[in-house]
Amino acid sequence: MLTAAAFAAVLFLCMIALIEAGRRMGAARLDRDPGGMPLGAGAAEAAVFALLGLLIAFTFSSAAARFQERKDLIRQEANAIGTAYLRIDLTPAEAQPELRQLLRRYLDVRVATYSNVADFEGTQARLAEGAALQGEIWTKALKACASAGAAREATLLLVPALNDMFDITTTRVTATRNHAPVAIFLLLIGMCFVGSLLIGYDIAGNKQRIRLHPWAFAAVLAASVYVIVDLEFPRLGLIQVGEADLILVELRQSMR
Repeated sequence: MLTAAAFAAVLFLCMIALIEAGRRMGAARLDRDPGGMPLGAGAAEAAVFALLGLLIAFTFSSAAARFQERKDLIRQEANAIGTAYLRIDLTPAEAQPELRQLLRRYLDVRVATYSNVADFEGTQARLAEGAALQGEIWTKALKACASAGAAREATLLLVPALNDMFDITTTRVTATRNHAPVAIFLLLIGMCFVGSLLIGYDIAGNKQRIRLHPWAFAAVLAASVYVIVDLEFPRLGLIQVGEADLILVELRQSMR
């Protein structure tokens, strides 16, 4: 959160500085040519700000879609683990306690994996622990399904459920690493800077210095970029996908 907030603050200050630079450039232009600003400047400014608005809308929409996708994947993982846990009933009675204990432990690890993503080493260690548990669960489940006391449907129902439970982990890792290309963010920042220069240049003709509108312009754009970054990294800022983890916690509480 501090990183995103610091980035937005720096962006805001840079935009304010560029507005002032643009104002001075415009004032110098008026000193050389008191007749006014060059013709056609309004059309160019309109094109730049239209492109800036389109770019903000595009990046915001994409970030919001990825945010929702990450929430949906948490729900899908909860459903997959819950289904696999129920289908343990198809295995022999003597194998069920161990399998249930392994799944409860696995769910604990999955909840802990994304509890503090700022700790990269800890997150990687929990991912590795989860992968090791997957191998152990798979081995024990296959052995239980092949035993004499297993239900006829055990292999057909439990094995696919475990596959889904394991596959969703890779999907979630991929979704976590999926972000908009850096070039888009660089273009967005560049357009904010160009817009700031144009705003400053345009207000140079005013007899009195105007502060409200330029500062509001910079504040709104900086806040918009902050929200986009927050959506892209929803476990590090004010916008939290971690609330969706409650479904995993509630599932764990129901697994007795």
